[in-house]
Amino acid sequence: MTLLERPISEPPATAPRSPAPVRRSPALRHERVILREGARLVAGMDEVGRGSLAGPVSVGVVVVDARTRACPPGVADSKLLTAAARTALLPALGRWGLARAVGHASAAEIDEVGIIAALRMAGMRALETVAGAVGPVDAVLLDGSHDWLTPPAQGELFGEVELPGADVVGVPRVHVRVKADLTCASVAAASVLAKCERDGIMTRMAADHPQYAWDSNKGYSSAEHIRALREHGPSPVHRRSWRLPLGLDAAG
Repeated sequence: MTLLERPISEPPATAPRSPAPVRRSPALRHERVILREGARLVAGMDEVGRGSLAGPVSVGVVVVDARTRACPPGVADSKLLTAAARTALLPALGRWGLARAVGHASAAEIDEVGIIAALRMAGMRALETVAGAVGPVDAVLLDGSHDWLTPPAQGELFGEVELPGADVVGVPRVHVRVKADLTCASVAAASVLAKCERDGIMTRMAADHPQYAWDSNKGYSSAEHIRALREHGPSPVHRRSWRLPLGLDAAG
């Protein structure tokens, strides 16, 4: 067999590339279901800072009604966006929906009443603020699988907790939805607002406590933050009731 007569081997077949997943923009589909069931005002709600070691826990709220149009382009769960992208959305989010607010509960309040009751306090503060603009909301669409906003029937774990604005807000009906910050426009918008406001708080706090690098880690357990905790101990705005990763000297 001559060289020209040799069979030419075909290159190995390659598996076709899967197309990159398309990220769907959050919509108002679930909010409109609640509105059709009789609600006049629906508040999307999401929290930021629940797992942080320092600083407040923050809860964002955005109120929509049957006339609210689609959310501004680019809105998504705040965890999927860069800091620059979140900040760029703020002007549009300030005009979208009927009202919006972010409520906070401090590290001291978290230590006093526990994280769940503190979330409830922050959420009620946000609802009280929007109620001042549009009145009490009828329903809340809450990200996750646990309704931490409604006071427990058996009472609070740390004793009676006075909820801010309860006389104004009342007890709205709460709808929980897993990954609502990905699929529900009002919740995604609330998450962006809460993230931007809490990040700003932590950045300002970092000026007084630069050793913890809160301007970059926002109070979460980064390696740099943990090293600073072990070297310097907790600051006045750390959640001291938590099991902080302290060194032996700081723990003493």
